[in-house]
Formats: sequence, structure tokens, C-alpha cells
Amino acid sequence: MHKSVFCLFFLLISTFLFCQSTEKEYSNGHGGKIKLPLGDISFADKMVRYVPGNPAPAKNTRAQDALGLPDFNEKTVSGFVSLGIGGELILSFNDNALVNIEGPDLYVFEVGKYIEDTYLSVSKNGKDWKNVGKIGGGNALVDIGDSTQPGEIFTYIRLQDAKSSLLTNDKTWPGADIDAVAAIGSVKKLSLNALYLFNTAESKIKSGAKQSLDSIIMLLKTNPDFNIVIQGHTDSIGTQASNLKLSDDRARSIKTYIVKTLPAFENKIKTIGYAGDIPVSNNSTPEGRQQNRRVEVFFIPETKK
Repeated sequence: MHKSVFCLFFLLISTFLFCQSTEKEYSNGHGGKIKLPLGDISFADKMVRYVPGNPAPAKNTRAQDALGLPDFNEKTVSGFVSLGIGGELILSFNDNALVNIEGPDLYVFEVGKYIEDTYLSVSKNGKDWKNVGKIGGGNALVDIGDSTQPGEIFTYIRLQDAKSSLLTNDKTWPGADIDAVAAIGSVKKLSLNALYLFNTAESKIKSGAKQSLDSIIMLLKTNPDFNIVIQGHTDSIGTQASNLKLSDDRARSIKTYIVKTLPAFENKIKTIGYAGDIPVSNNSTPEGRQQNRRVEVFFIPETKK
């Protein structure tokens, strides 16, 4: 790898791990504050699906208004999306993920005159959902612990209006009104394109990729308070069994490389292969399949006792 490319990669990793992870407080929309350990990267930043309910809202139907930082504007009545009665909204996290920690894991920024109930589900792949339960109107701090395992990582959030606003007079904005969704139990995520790490159908790390991995090792040396989850992913070409083995072998190769230099991380790194079960792009195009062939590294801060 060219030296300038390595330096850029190291700079990006450094920025990713530290400059974006400043703890910040945000207005919760109801006169209080909510503290997020990773600051601005804690917020859902991709819209996956929006299906307005029936009756549908007459205004504020732009689903993208639920992404990023809370930006509700009371004067212009903007910056949020209304679900409608029984409507559905699915969002995902790109540069971070939701993890089950002690205490509240998620905060839903709901706004409006009426604060309606919603049903919340979480997913790793946007297809298989775990039902967290009903979020009571006005109580948007959510603990996903009863439905998930400690340390389990999710990247998709589904909100479904619970039809409670049938009891109100909210005709213009029926259903829950969502300004933003943030992970309190948030972990940093780094996605590495397999093209630069491995040869086709192989799990042996390319010699040119080692400098990139060394930049991660350098950061872990000076910031050891992380547990690591390494996930391998493939495209949909080939059998499920062969793709599962390849994705698992690639994740293990990354772990082996890190542990060779940092043996103290032997029991702090978990690997898992998902084959092509969690695509991030369309497998029907070469470009989409290339994006799906990747290794994702999650940096989970250790819980301070």
C-alpha cells in the first residue's frame, strides 16, 4: 500500500475512533436533557422503509427528517416525520451500532402536542426482528435487555405506531411523530472492503493490507479499553455453507493478526461469520456484491466498574 494511502487510512481511523466520540447532551424535546456517550455518531442515519398508516398524516411525511440529530422546529412545525395510525418506520445505523448495555440502550425523540405509543423492534439484518415491546408515550428511554443478550449488536430499528392516537384529536399529524433515534448503548463500527484485505475466495490477509490493520493495532495499544467484535460478510454468490466458512475464516484471520501483536486481546475479540445474510447493497450488481464483501469491526468500550 502506498505510504500516502496508509497515512490517510490511519487518519480516518483516528478520527473515527476518537474525534467523533465526544460525550454530549441533547434536548429531549420535553424540557429535559439526554446524554449520549458517543455524541453525534449515536444517531440513526439511514432511512430503510417508511409506510404511513391509515389515516395518513396530512403533513410531515418526509421520512429523512427522522435521521441524524434532533432538529424539531416548533415555529415552522418541521424536522420530524409523522407515522400515521399504525404506520411504520425502519431506520439503520451506519458508523455505529446499537448494543445491549446495562440500563437504557436507546432514546426515541418524539415530538408534538400528543405523545403516542409505539412498538419497537431491533434487527441485525433488517429481516429478522426481535420485539422489544411498547414504548409508552412520553417515556422514550428504552432498555432492550429483556429481548436481547448482553453485548448483542443491532443495526436496524423499527418503530410502529401503536394506534393510541385514535383516542386523540390529532387529525393533521395522526400517529407518533419521530424527530430522531439515538443509541445510548452505542458502539463504533469500522467497515473494511474485502477487496483490499483478501484475494478472491481466500482468507489469507494480503501483504499490502497489513499496514491498514497495523493502524488499528497502534490505536488499540494506546487505547486498550475496548472489546472487539469482528464480523465477516460475503455476497450471495456460492453456497451458504461455503460463504459461511469463508466469512468466518476471514474474521478469524483479522483476529489472529491483531492478537499476534496484542496477545492481551485474545479473550477480548469475538469473531463471527454471517455469509451473505446481512447485505448492505444489492447483490444483483457487481458493485453491490463488492460492497457486501466486507469485514466489520465493532469497538465496544469496556464497562467501568
